[in-house]
Amino acid sequence: MSPRHTGTPADDHQGCLAAREVLNRVGDKWSILVVGLLGDGPKRFSELRRAIEGISQRMLTLTVRQLERDGLVTRTIYPTIPPRVDYELTKLGRSLLKSVQALAKWAADNRRKIQDARDHFDAARERRVKEVKATDPLTRRSSQA
Repeated sequence: MSPRHTGTPADDHQGCLAAREVLNRVGDKWSILVVGLLGDGPKRFSELRRAIEGISQRMLTLTVRQLERDGLVTRTIYPTIPPRVDYELTKLGRSLLKSVQALAKWAADNRRKIQDARDHFDAARERRVKEVKATDPLTRRSSQA
């Protein structure tokens, strides 16, 4: 713990549990995309489905239902034939959108650095594997045969 840390271990544990619970919801494959799209304003279910490549109708239904349950999205049903359903971010959802946009900006700003780090890590790992194989007597025997 840092010298400035004043919370108790129980506080830290509760904070970690809360963060994990929220990140499990908003960190899944589809929720962030839905929240981002709704940041532009209300959308019909069909608009969301067309805008999110690869999502099934069932998965979109489950995602918006969970976002609604968590208070991030509201659903408005209009009595037309066929029924029209619009989804919109709540105040809480809009506050999440700010964090999502900040994370998206950070990712865009740092994407190249992350890829460079991955390339460096992978190359170093490959060199270590080659060095181990070169010094391993069993590997040398099997390659000489």
